[in-house]
Amino acid sequence: MIAILGTGKMGEALMSGLLRAGFKSGQIMATARRVERAEALRESYGVRVVSNIEAAKSADTLILTVKPQDMAGLLAEIQPYVPADRLVISAAAGITTAFVESRLGTDVPVVRVMSNTPVLVDEAMSVISAGAHAGEEHLRHTEELLKPVGKVLRIPESQQDAATALSGSGPAYFFYLVEAMVDAGILLGMPRSAALDMVTQSIVGAAIMLRDSGEHPVILREAVTSPGGTTIAAIAELERHSVRAAFLAAIEAARDRGRELAAG
Repeated sequence: MIAILGTGKMGEALMSGLLRAGFKSGQIMATARRVERAEALRESYGVRVVSNIEAAKSADTLILTVKPQDMAGLLAEIQPYVPADRLVISAAAGITTAFVESRLGTDVPVVRVMSNTPVLVDEAMSVISAGAHAGEEHLRHTEELLKPVGKVLRIPESQQDAATALSGSGPAYFFYLVEAMVDAGILLGMPRSAALDMVTQSIVGAAIMLRDSGEHPVILREAVTSPGGTTIAAIAELERHSVRAAFLAAIEAARDRGRELAAG
């Protein structure tokens, strides 16, 4: 039995992915703070919506998807009901495995996860790290839960804040880029729908080339960048506006904000 505690947007995305991957609704429990949210989850997915305490008592695997600032309160609530053999998967940005372990007060195996919203289309990027009491079997089980909805990568926990900023928030950067490119198309006289179709397909195609070709992005970019052509003129303008430096600073800011949220 799997329980998703604090089923917000990411928790719901994970749950819907598990159901698409073949898990039965009877194998999944969810918790929600608001009554209307609980009803919506029941109606949409057919899962049992229970209290945090009942979930902690009943499930073999607990997936904690509450906001970072709510994690301490949730752990305090469920601590008396979590035995040492319960696998706890924490999916809250900035929350360390040590934070979870210290508040549960037993040798509970904890795996830290950062996923992203493409879990909704089975194309998530999930990174996982083991806590002090989590072994190979716990990492494998976590991978089995996440692989049906995307790619899973094991990383040292010291890299988790960077992964949160890079891939956890990453889809938003692409949506932001699409917005800007569509606006540029409109500025150049394109209808919005046509501009959106062109930009979307260009990004999908480029992403598949990058994933499947094995080539470095510099090589792929250079293949489009003819001497004296249109692409190099655009790249030169992006460099003049320090777009690369802006991305570096933005992702660093996301990393820092994740740490602030975790600190309360």
